[in-house]
Amino acid sequence: MNRYELTKGEGRVRVSLSAYHLGGDLVVCVYNENAHIGAVAVGEYDNKEQRASASIITRVGHKDDIIAQKAAHSISKHTKKPVCVIAGIHVDNITQEEIEQILANTKVAVEELIKLRENN
Repeated sequence: MNRYELTKGEGRVRVSLSAYHLGGDLVVCVYNENAHIGAVAVGEYDNKEQRASASIITRVGHKDDIIAQKAAHSISKHTKKPVCVIAGIHVDNITQEEIEQILANTKVAVEELIKLRENN
């Protein structure tokens, strides 16, 4: 079973990504030191329509849906495989700048995962 572990950023904006295969599918967790289940997204690629889509479930009071949705959509679009992304990042008193950096770090980690998958 291929397993991927990536970390991007430092301090309060550090993001970790862990992924593994479940049969032909991919399960991905995006989290920080305060890991939890904030949102879950399932990405799917429609070969007939040649497009990716993602469905999201978000826990009440959590705002991890954008991370889960973007990651699931991007990964399924590039791999053309089903993916489940579980996102849970919490930072007390987060600033707008920190939010933007966390999103950027997540994007870099997802892009790196896609490249690693292409090479395996």
